[in-house]
Amino acid sequence: MASGARAPVQEDSVRTISPGRGGEKGLAAPTGASVAVGALKSAASPVRSVVASPRPVKGKADREAARRRLQLLPASQAEGRGEGAEDEDEEEEEPLLTVLEEDEEEAQPLPPVCVSPMRGMWRDEKVALYCDEVLQGCKAEDADEAMSKYLSEKLKLKDKWLGVWKTNPELFFVKYEEASIPFVGILVEVTCKPRQSSSSCFKVTVSVAEPFSSNIANIPRDLVNEILEELEHSVPLLEVYPVEGRDSDIRDIALALEVVRFFYDFLWRDWDDEESCENYTALIEERINLWCDIQDGTIPGPIAQRFKKTLEKYKNKRVELTEYQSNIKEDPSAAEAVECWKKYYEIVMLCGLLKLWEDLRLRVHGPFFPRILRRRKGKRDFGKTITHIVAKVMTTDMVKDFSSDTLLQQHDDLDLALDSCYSGDTVVIFPGEYQAVNLALLTDDIIIKGVGKREEIMITSEPSHDSFVVSKADNVKLMDLSLIQQGTVDGIVVVESGHMTLENCILKCEGTGVCVLTGAALTITDSEITGAQGAGVELYPGSIAILERNEIHHCNNLRTSDNSKSTLGGVNMKVLPAPKLKMTNNHIYNNNGYGVSILQPTEQFFIVAEEALNKGAASGDKKDDSMLSRVMQNLNLEMNNNKIEANLKGDIRIVTS
Repeated sequence: MASGARAPVQEDSVRTISPGRGGEKGLAAPTGASVAVGALKSAASPVRSVVASPRPVKGKADREAARRRLQLLPASQAEGRGEGAEDEDEEEEEPLLTVLEEDEEEAQPLPPVCVSPMRGMWRDEKVALYCDEVLQGCKAEDADEAMSKYLSEKLKLKDKWLGVWKTNPELFFVKYEEASIPFVGILVEVTCKPRQSSSSCFKVTVSVAEPFSSNIANIPRDLVNEILEELEHSVPLLEVYPVEGRDSDIRDIALALEVVRFFYDFLWRDWDDEESCENYTALIEERINLWCDIQDGTIPGPIAQRFKKTLEKYKNKRVELTEYQSNIKEDPSAAEAVECWKKYYEIVMLCGLLKLWEDLRLRVHGPFFPRILRRRKGKRDFGKTITHIVAKVMTTDMVKDFSSDTLLQQHDDLDLALDSCYSGDTVVIFPGEYQAVNLALLTDDIIIKGVGKREEIMITSEPSHDSFVVSKADNVKLMDLSLIQQGTVDGIVVVESGHMTLENCILKCEGTGVCVLTGAALTITDSEITGAQGAGVELYPGSIAILERNEIHHCNNLRTSDNSKSTLGGVNMKVLPAPKLKMTNNHIYNNNGYGVSILQPTEQFFIVAEEALNKGAASGDKKDDSMLSRVMQNLNLEMNNNKIEANLKGDIRIVTS
């Protein structure tokens, strides 16, 4: 789908590794052939000569004449070639493009192209542009038509304009150094014709503009003309970048081209029109959010690179499968059929992995799982436990409350203290700001507690890492601390297995909140959880949690147009098997979803309870106490004296996934 819309040269490669270019900005120049020369000379990008073998152009009588104008291999390279030299690779005999004859015109530098306004757009502006203006609520199978319609309307603004055609060097050369020629750029005059079909607007008629300009100084003009004639002067529109100027119509066309390029490069997936999606624009919004999270660093750089490589690998595998199938001339043999299935299943697996990224809740527990591979140390051989003091400077006042037989060890680094721990040890942290990668590797039964006000013991996450606090210890306890999440996309606290206790802690989230995975247990008392993009506390099937005297507020800050995604709020339970939850004296307020949401996997599960709840609490604001108690009993949900108020969707709700 939309294969004609995908330019072979990616925008990023064109803009970041163009030889000799100092960025996109340049002097503003009026467009049009009459002022082209002045514009090119005043705001030109430098060019350089390259060594390359031109590609033979099929069906051209004067091809040999053009090739004779190219310098042949130096004689020194031809010496020593024996009788078998004729049998060597023909590429070695290709003439090299090095210098031009005296009467040959050298290409002028390329003018600057329009700077994309999309670079300065906010997240909400991008969402409004794609979801409201371009796609307008269309389905995935209609996305091509919507893009084509949007682009054709913009092209009506001006029927002729100057642009830089940036294409793959393989179109011109068969032998070249990739580092020296990231793309071939030619200044062309673009002629726009009325759209004939849904895909025709992705092709455009071009001719070489004056003065002859390229990023390759010694490329022969005849070679360019021959290539264009072979292409019938029709090139992919998305390979053409309008030249910078004062004409607002040209800027509008440049923006439209950038919108379509970005859609096919990042937002479109090949499986979109193969799967049913009730709200396609909501899916596009999630992908825009993912892209913005990568750009602004919300998703750490190494993880972002992992995603980009996965996406690129998926695209390459699709191409490999298509090419392999096209090379099968007749009915496939058994070996060919097996190879096709093998390639297909590779694509399916990559497709599934990419889908994990597109849902924040799945992204958190998808590509990064399992997190902890470290083995438990257990107890020390001599059976003693140590109290680790974490402070920049240790004084006698710090240790006066410890008993005389306490074994103490002082550290100025929290990471070193955690690395020195064995089961049974205690880490005592004095006021200050700390970071510790080892908090994501808790395997032994230890206590980590602050001394003084919890607001003064600040532990921040390392933005370049996936996780913040992750435990698989049998019994680990955190007390009197402030956990401040910065950059990590994982849950602020993840309990993989065993039991974790959080007592009198502040959890300031940037990614997801506290996650209790299947089979794990969590106790939170007298703590505050705020700022999570998903639920403040998320319970996976078969997990156990006790929440007492906590404040959970201002969670589910991830904006989305898909209402089903905005139901998360204070506490979210995933059932089958049902988790166990006991809530007493908690205050859950000002969350963007429900105070407590129960995510059921099918329409049939708890159908009676759901119907009852719908009658009494369709908006989540009213509840039938008797029916709700039956639901809570089935879910092992015990709630006493909790204050649940001012949540955007309501208080308690069963949500169908």
